[in-house]
Amino acid sequence: MSRNYLFTSESVTEGHPDKICDQISDTILDALLSQDPLSRVAAEVVVNTGLVLVTGEITTKANVNYVDLVRKKIAEIGYTNAENGFSADSCSVLIALDEQSPDIAQGVTSAQEQRENLSDSELDRIGAGDQGIMFGFACNETPELMPMPISLAHRMSRLLAQVRKQGDLSYLRPDGKTQVSVKYEDGKPVGIDTILISTQHTETIDDISEGSAVQRRIKDDLWSGVVQPIFADLEIKPDDNTRFLVNPTGKFVIGGPQGDSGLTGRKIIVDTYGGYSRHGGGAFSGKDPTKVDRSASYACRYVANNIVAAGLADKCEVQVSYAIGVARPTSIFIETFGTAKIAEEKLLKLVTQHFELRPAGIIQTLDLRNLPQARNGRFYQDVAAYGHFGRNDLDLPWEKTDKAQLLKEFLLSGSAA
Repeated sequence: MSRNYLFTSESVTEGHPDKICDQISDTILDALLSQDPLSRVAAEVVVNTGLVLVTGEITTKANVNYVDLVRKKIAEIGYTNAENGFSADSCSVLIALDEQSPDIAQGVTSAQEQRENLSDSELDRIGAGDQGIMFGFACNETPELMPMPISLAHRMSRLLAQVRKQGDLSYLRPDGKTQVSVKYEDGKPVGIDTILISTQHTETIDDISEGSAVQRRIKDDLWSGVVQPIFADLEIKPDDNTRFLVNPTGKFVIGGPQGDSGLTGRKIIVDTYGGYSRHGGGAFSGKDPTKVDRSASYACRYVANNIVAAGLADKCEVQVSYAIGVARPTSIFIETFGTAKIAEEKLLKLVTQHFELRPAGIIQTLDLRNLPQARNGRFYQDVAAYGHFGRNDLDLPWEKTDKAQLLKEFLLSGSAA
């Protein structure tokens, strides 16, 4: 029996209050790991009108100016005008940091941790930084192996920021949200039902000051400058039946931290798969790679990516779970939603044979500690907005499909029978 339905995902721009916090948290992480790759970091940020609070637990040998990092990141995002109630130069920045709990550290820290290329037995002696469950997902709906709704929502958010920063639509302000509802038939995307953009803007545009005229101008500009370009290389496009909604309340002038407070880790669905796949509940930003909330989620995406790229399934979800201080996952689960070309039990065996899921092994395989230093002090902050997955604009190790051929050979060899 055929089934038709809509699925919706949202994204937010880098100027959204929660995303400001995520980016500041990961800017701090980048700075600390660049100087001391063994830094233990759990950096949390809160923003409100005229205020930034940096808190959490950090243990490091690095020496950084936290206030300077905060102000530079806020300016980069675009908050440079004090009239908007939040500005890089005028906001108060408060720092309230503790060291990591020794009860947590003892489950992770070992003498071997400071060495590269650890042996199998050494990897077994470095445990997870916490208990928890993590998920990774991939599907063949888009070239980047992501669900189409979140892929389109992120495309729009990125372009919304780009046309603002380039001056193409200079009346736009940093805060914004996008949302896309995709039509599905029998599990395949076939059309675009609704596109929604809410974007902060100036009170007037050029010589236009009347509210409804301002919104008509914004809607026309966004359709031609943001919506149409993101569909240019896609077969599925909006049609005459697609609804296009812009600033449905009538205006969006007061935004950013002046309009709403922000907090690190409050956009975990935006960060991942837009609700299309399950989520373990842990946030990513501000956490060093010993935190499996982050590193194991990256590893699960890496596994799912390669399974789908190899043609072993059209959709693949991977779950792992950990106990604090224990290296090997307490469970590994593979779900392909009836799309697998081989038994899921055999997929699980392939995963355990060819992918490293011990925390220290994940860090070593994906080089998660050294990437900030290797990329001139900037790595994690760039995934803190517009999604951690499906980012073809960034060279992310967990997005690689370098094991797909190995897995495909298993299928072609007849071993799958």
